[in-house]
Amino acid sequence: MTYASLEDIASEIVACTKCDLFRGRKNAVPGEGNPGAKLVIVGEAPGRNEDAMGRPFVGNAGKFLDRYLSLAGIDRKDIFITNAVKCRPPNNRKPTPFEIGQCRPYLIYQLKLVNPRLVLALGVSASSSLGMKFSHLDEIRGKLFDIKLDSLNITVYPTYHPSFPMRFPSKRETFLSDLKRVKEILGKEIRS
Repeated sequence: MTYASLEDIASEIVACTKCDLFRGRKNAVPGEGNPGAKLVIVGEAPGRNEDAMGRPFVGNAGKFLDRYLSLAGIDRKDIFITNAVKCRPPNNRKPTPFEIGQCRPYLIYQLKLVNPRLVLALGVSASSSLGMKFSHLDEIRGKLFDIKLDSLNITVYPTYHPSFPMRFPSKRETFLSDLKRVKEILGKEIRS
């Protein structure tokens, strides 16, 4: 299947029943932001607040992310933000490889339509959903990778999911440094 717009993908995500996650959702969370963004942020999966509102990164981790994006000089309105999995896993557990696989075509089409210069992968699940192979996130964190997803070539920059530096303050400076590096890579090109 191909999609003409991000709205077409969102409509299909909202009606999706490909895995059992749809049974427990209040709202699917397709993603949001600038459809011509130079930066796409991919997270793991919606949490309770995201499920309630149908929007990505609106809970505590989202507020933390917004604060650190701002400190790095990145405005959320200039980016597109989504998740590897579009429905909340029960009890905020990590999404399974099967669940990630069921949502992966949506993510790939979102990336094709936005066509960003850079994809910031937040955490293990996001990085895995983009086809990255690693045994520990620190092996790939803070490095650039050129990846081919189907017919799409993307550049991925993996870092921590914001919940990690929230829990471990010693990682906050590293997280901020990664976001500043993203801003440096994109320069003034974050806006379309």
